[in-house]
Amino acid sequence: MLKSHLNKKQIDDKYYFESEIKKIDLKRIVRENSYTTRGESLILVKDVDECRIILDNHTTEHIIIKTLTKVYINASQNKIDETYDEIFIDRGACVEFYLLENNWYIVSSDGLKLE
Repeated sequence: MLKSHLNKKQIDDKYYFESEIKKIDLKRIVRENSYTTRGESLILVKDVDECRIILDNHTTEHIIIKTLTKVYINASQNKIDETYDEIFIDRGACVEFYLLENNWYIVSSDGLKLE
């Protein structure tokens, strides 16, 4: 008997199988003052003075945020690293997050400034 190991991911209100995800561009350039994640794996923030990124627990499980401006990052639910309501990263910084048990954890960072 053959077993099927199909992985699926929710992006916005749609579900995609792993083979379909590879066809979807999960990278995004954000040029707005406020943005909520939608399942992307990488976000680059630029061309605005500052930006607020909200990590959506319902659509996103893992994300890397690179910034060329000032960025404030919040979770849609709970805290970041079980401690912070908000973190701040400045121009040139990069931070990686994973969602585990409905909490966001920083797993990699350069230039992170906690406020």
